[in-house]
Amino acid sequence: MKKLFIYCFGIVLFFGSCEDKKKASETESDSKTLVEIKTETKKEEAVETDKKDTADYPEITNENLVAFLTEYGKKNLETKVLISTRFGDIEIELYKDTPLHRANFIYLVKQHYFDETFFHRVVPNFIIQAGNSDLVSTQKKRAALGKEYLLPAEIIPGRVHEYGTVSGAKEYRENPDNRTAPYEFFIFLGPKSSTTHLNGKYTIFGKVTKGMDVVEKISKVEADDGDWPLNNIYITAKVLE
Repeated sequence: MKKLFIYCFGIVLFFGSCEDKKKASETESDSKTLVEIKTETKKEEAVETDKKDTADYPEITNENLVAFLTEYGKKNLETKVLISTRFGDIEIELYKDTPLHRANFIYLVKQHYFDETFFHRVVPNFIIQAGNSDLVSTQKKRAALGKEYLLPAEIIPGRVHEYGTVSGAKEYRENPDNRTAPYEFFIFLGPKSSTTHLNGKYTIFGKVTKGMDVVEKISKVEADDGDWPLNNIYITAKVLE
């Protein structure tokens, strides 16, 4: 009888132990599920935040660009951008007194336009130019954002090209008003003696505050007869503040 009691008590303990382990296992499983749910939620929130930066904006045209960029500039006041390349980083500060160019540049950065475009023109002791590529994706981005608009010139009297200034590229044909091609910019690193054909004709809308050594390295890479680097120099861009 005593043996039977011990046997039954042992069975109770055994199943009780199994039940505890099962509950512990279920609790651990539930805990993992909650972690996974939280992680997925954060990812979804990140995606939603990204969508807020890239959705619900009209295609920019010459007719709506002033109104759109003026309003966008009021809500997006950032002036500092980081350009990253395999040669290193370049920090740029945008001028507030060229508001359309500043707003346009911040807008394009937040739309991830510049990501996977190139420094596509390099001229030693003169300029390096970025914002274009021979990838289909670049043309698709331009088509989506606005493929035909040009920025009005915002040329500040007395402001001249000097080491590290950032300017908008220009459409040469039928462009007597010196309007800026919105997707491309160049960093000047040449002597002032080579700026006579630039000053007063290209909008200077920022300056490099850090990374001119990187600019110098890029300017000296091997390029073809059209100044296009033989090895593509990809860039990415993000807003700092």
